[in-house]
Amino acid sequence: MASLKELRARIGSVKSTKKITSAMKMVAAAKLRRAQLHAEAARPYAAAMRRMLGELAGSMAGQDGLPQLLAGTGNDRVHLLIPITSDRGLAGGFNSNINRTTRLTIRRLQSEGKVVKLLPVGRKGYDYLSREYADLIVDHVIGVGGKEIPFSAASDLGAKVTALLEAGQFDVCTVIYNQFKNVMSQVPTPLQLIPLGLEEAEAKPDPNAAQYEFEPDEQVLLERLLPRNLQVQIYAALLESAAGEQGARMTAMDNATRNAGKAIDRLTQTYNRTRQANITNDLIEIISGAQAV
Repeated sequence: MASLKELRARIGSVKSTKKITSAMKMVAAAKLRRAQLHAEAARPYAAAMRRMLGELAGSMAGQDGLPQLLAGTGNDRVHLLIPITSDRGLAGGFNSNINRTTRLTIRRLQSEGKVVKLLPVGRKGYDYLSREYADLIVDHVIGVGGKEIPFSAASDLGAKVTALLEAGQFDVCTVIYNQFKNVMSQVPTPLQLIPLGLEEAEAKPDPNAAQYEFEPDEQVLLERLLPRNLQVQIYAALLESAAGEQGARMTAMDNATRNAGKAIDRLTQTYNRTRQANITNDLIEIISGAQAV
């Protein structure tokens, strides 16, 4: 049984931990609101851009000479995966869910005879993947997360992806990120960036949807808009991931604070019982000594 001194030290240590986790919870809650607003504001813009480009690409279906950002290389052999994680931990299963999804995707693609390459974003994903799949990593990005995510981060990442595509390093590019649902739920979501999915163009047209007339012609517009669309989709994924990170950290720190409180109660109870037992033993010794005299 631990001594009273050891129990006091343990209670003090847990109380200090509780103060830290409580403070981290409040900081995450303060950051979450802004990150959530940014992620929700980016969703309709990113969706509208994909829908518009899908309609534009649909009008050019079957033509030769389509940009690679739209049609890819025409092959499906080499896949580039971009998993987005955070640079910091203490966020529950936020990073491990992305790492698990990435690992399962790698195994599935390799079982189908595909070649997989990785471009991890975030320190936690890079550290994990560099241990298991170091030979698949072609580049990595660290330090994107923070109080604010500048659009330049998505532009730089888009430039890296475009350079790899032009160099013939991959055929299909997919980003894997945590889509923010609410504070308790972040869903690992794969989104194919290259070639651009044409589901919107192939689906049954919505009579209430906006109809676009293009000026100048489709080819010129695609050449100008496709690089921008790649940046926008990456930026939206980064914002979703940032909001999910703060939500996951807030939940994790709340659980840690509650568990610390329960641990303090158990240790305090043990301390009081031990103290009472020591007092009882001392009284028994005193009484026994007095009776012996």
